Amino acid sequence: MTLEEQLEGAKSVAVSGHVRPDGDCVGSTLAVYNYIKEYYPGIQADLFLEEIPNVFRFLKRSGEINSRYDKPGPYDLFIALDCGDTGRLGKGAAYFESAKRTLCIDHHVSNASFADANYIFPDVSSASELVYELMDEKKITKDIAECLYVGIVHDTGVFQYASTTSKTMNIAGHLMDKGIAFSEIVDKTYYEKTYEQNRILGKTLVESKRYLDGRCIVGVVTQRDMEEYQVQPKHLDGIVQQLRITKGVEVSIFLYENRDGSYKVSMRSGKLVDVAALLMKYGGGGHVRAAGATMRQQPEELIPMLVADVEEQLRG
Repeated sequence: MTLEEQLEGAKSVAVSGHVRPDGDCVGSTLAVYNYIKEYYPGIQADLFLEEIPNVFRFLKRSGEINSRYDKPGPYDLFIALDCGDTGRLGKGAAYFESAKRTLCIDHHVSNASFADANYIFPDVSSASELVYELMDEKKITKDIAECLYVGIVHDTGVFQYASTTSKTMNIAGHLMDKGIAFSEIVDKTYYEKTYEQNRILGKTLVESKRYLDGRCIVGVVTQRDMEEYQVQPKHLDGIVQQLRITKGVEVSIFLYENRDGSYKVSMRSGKLVDVAALLMKYGGGGHVRAAGATMRQQPEELIPMLVADVEEQLRG
């Protein structure tokens, strides 16, 4: 499969990714969108995503992202990126359902191949790495390379997660050769945090609790906390991983409250626990070592339940 083959005959294309877009979602969707705009001027292309974090707004054509979802369909082709099911497309699902053809490019182990054509490899580091494979390497411009590099950096934790392979590193090297400011991208989009983000991280760490003889750690942020510290959900990225790298911890659990009173659950594991399998039974999913779900229970009920699930896997 190549991107060229999938675009053949299409006069209109919608590109979209999952709700609450992260670096890989933003990077992979913008890479595909820029590729179409650059080499297929005859195609009407639209990119639909929820509001993206400000740190990614330097990427080319990020200002053209449609977060209102107000363009008329249907489209000849809908390309879903970094998304495991139609529910995770949010408002973009309506365009998916009405499209003449659909394509999914993803690396979530929970993906059930929901599109007409599927390019799904759960062992690959990121959707951005998969997009690189589907593109003509000679046509990857500096702007497209920046998008792909952002996606790979964010979904590998700057090349530290287990999904990082020698192939991942080689692809990153090819993208660096395009002339991108790779060190600045890492600093500005991954490591650099606002004062408010550092404060909410500090609060979460100070109030976190350990379970299972220190092998599991849990942090919670409520709506009241977010109001007090003047942050939004998109500012909470990275907290679950910071919890996970605590010495002796195998699994970290991070909960934050949504406006409707439900909780977004994020989990990370080291080498032993399959958090995707754990959260799939609650309607969530993701990767073996990184997964999420939205749950209706409150923390006092959620935490014992999730910790018991972790303990069961550790015993097994």
